[in-house]
This record gives sequence, C-alpha cells and structure tokens, in this order.
Amino acid sequence: MSYGSTTHTAGAACRPAIRPGWSPVTIALMVLGFVVFWPLGLAMLAYILWGDRLPGLAREARAQWDANPVRRGFETGMSRNTGNAAFDDYRNRELGRLEEERARLDRMRAEFDDFLSELRRARDQEEFDRFMANRGRGPVGDET
Repeated sequence: MSYGSTTHTAGAACRPAIRPGWSPVTIALMVLGFVVFWPLGLAMLAYILWGDRLPGLAREARAQWDANPVRRGFETGMSRNTGNAAFDDYRNRELGRLEEERARLDRMRAEFDDFLSELRRARDQEEFDRFMANRGRGPVGDET
C-alpha cells in the first residue's frame, strides 16, 4: 500500500491517501506546514488529531442549529409582523426615522469630505506658491 496515492481495489471503495491519524504523509505535511506558515502546521495537527470527527461535528452543529429557536429570527428577518398593529406601526415609523437620519448623516459626510479635499487643495496651492516664490531667491541645489 502506498501513502502517496489513492488505493484502488476491485470492488472496494476508494480511500484517500491523506487520512486523519499519524502516518508518514500526515507527519511530513504537518512539519512542512510549520516550516512554511505555522497556522498550516497547526491546522494539519488538528486534522490528524480530530479529523475523523469532522463529519459528525458538522451533522451535530446542523442539528443544533435546526433545533434553535433563534434560527427562525435569522431566516425570516426583522420585516415580519408581530401581530400587534400598534407595535408594528411604531416600529415602521422608527425604522423610517432611522433611515432618514442615516441618509442625513451620509449627506453630511459627503459635505465634510468635499470640505477636506478643498482644504487639501488650498494647502497644496499655498505650498506650491511658496516654493515658486522662494525658487529664485537662494541656492536650493546646483543649478549651474
């Protein structure tokens, strides 16, 4: 049996060459991972130690998520009605008010960015004018 390739046997399922567990290939990959970039070596070590549990962990996590009541809130979003008309109206008014406030803040931010760019342009112009005025007064470098 070779560790470097997938083994094929007539009538048997294919087994991957890199399996969780301590083998020459996994040890070599772990060492190489630590040499190249230490998180890769750490990931390979975790795969060696706990890789055989990965399919079960994914199934268990999915089952816990499906059983969690918070899941429904994420999947349906906040736009659903609560059944209380007064609260739903209040919520819609507040969400509209917050959206208007956000748009107002976005406009203010754009105005401030314009102000800063104009300020930078004016400062650059002032520095350039000062450079041009001082250019002929004294030796800045060898201009022969």
